Amino acid sequence: YTVLKKLCGKGLFINNGGTVTSVIKREEYFAAKSEAFVDDVFDGSLPAFLAAFTSKKKLSDKDIEELRKMIDNAKEGKDD
Repeated sequence: YTVLKKLCGKGLFINNGGTVTSVIKREEYFAAKSEAFVDDVFDGSLPAFLAAFTSKKKLSDKDIEELRKMIDNAKEGKDD
């Protein structure tokens, strides 16, 4: 109960007569957490994050193609 009450206080959930529901979608939550991580750890630099990520783990051709599509969509202002 205490955890849910705190999350309601942060605006993530709503308690309506004992029925607790989420205010944001799961994807929105993880997107916000990811953005906050990049901001906090890499001073908001996505290239610095990718450089750190790929220094130990190599990207597959599929990963690279998906990243290219995301970049192209971001340039065009589209959501995928």
